[in-house]
Amino acid sequence: MRHAVYPGTFDPITLGHLDIVARACAVFDKVTVAVLVNPRKQPSMDVDTRLAVIEESLSSLPGAAQVDVLSFGGLTVDLAHRLGAGSIVRGLRAISDFESELQMAQLNRRLAPDVDTVFFMTGIEHAYVSSTMVREIAALGGDVSSMVPPGVLRHLRP
Repeated sequence: MRHAVYPGTFDPITLGHLDIVARACAVFDKVTVAVLVNPRKQPSMDVDTRLAVIEESLSSLPGAAQVDVLSFGGLTVDLAHRLGAGSIVRGLRAISDFESELQMAQLNRRLAPDVDTVFFMTGIEHAYVSSTMVREIAALGGDVSSMVPPGVLRHLRP
């Protein structure tokens, strides 16, 4: 079985993230959306809320039955090994994402030569969306309903 891990903070999950999950589902038999718990970051939503919102958002996605959602701390390659996943999924919005993502992929390959990173280009309609920008726009009272799944809107701070 081809299993991939899609790690991120998903704070919040966006339609771009869901686009990447859908693309990964078309390639892999199983996809685990893994919410990183990073003690150095102050997320806008706690991990349990992020997990619930992601699960709700995935429920209508084609291929949702092959997606698991969990939280983790530590190295993504260690999680991949624990789950028996041979791939890490990463999304690219623009060329500016590529440099840091390439560096991360090379470091992960060095740490775990048996785990490969697979890049998916986000659909052009989501290329401008980032979780950071969504949080900023929402905090300033802007409308982000075209950038995030409906369940996210209930948890963003206006």
